[in-house]
Amino acid sequence: MSIISEVKCARCDRKYSGLRSRCPYCGARRIGRGKYSEESDNSKGKMLIGVLIMAALVIAVGVLLFTAPRTSEADAAESESVNSPLGSLNEIEGDNVTVQGSNPVSPTPTPSPTPEEIPELTKPAVRSVMITHNNKEKNDFTSKVGDTVKLAVRIEPVNIEEEIIWTSSNRSVFEVVATNTTGTEAKVTAVGKGTAIVTVTVGGVEDDCIVRVK
Repeated sequence: MSIISEVKCARCDRKYSGLRSRCPYCGARRIGRGKYSEESDNSKGKMLIGVLIMAALVIAVGVLLFTAPRTSEADAAESESVNSPLGSLNEIEGDNVTVQGSNPVSPTPTPSPTPEEIPELTKPAVRSVMITHNNKEKNDFTSKVGDTVKLAVRIEPVNIEEEIIWTSSNRSVFEVVATNTTGTEAKVTAVGKGTAIVTVTVGGVEDDCIVRVK
């Protein structure tokens, strides 16, 4: 038995498929199950078949969409993140690198300069040196054998850390010795008659005082 029924043309009395709206032999329109009509057409069967075909197409498209493999960039990125041993991509921020995930890597610390790389501080230069006695400048004095005279040195600037050196030009006339740890004070002891010079030197700058022993 055929699924699609046949109808009989009311004009030429021939049979043809029920899907047709006209007779393929004489071209007459049909109505109902084969009654001849020139003006009306029964399309219920055709509409039913069309609806069935459309439903089948929609179902087929839906199946294809849900079963097709995902190949988008988001899927590729997700796959790369899952396969990475750290669980995520590295993020670069300036010179430091931080890694997201369960095992973060600390930024590399900046190495400290070695002592050779640290520039030396410039020491202040000595501008002037002056021999004094009782806070007054002393350029010449007279002493007797066995006498002791206290001298001091005034330095500009005052915060100089240079070594202070006292010297006698003739130790047979007098001797000079620093009396404090910084060397800013000294004593001159006359030991013999004559004339000699006491000199104080600080950072390459010096001052002299004449000592006369009678």
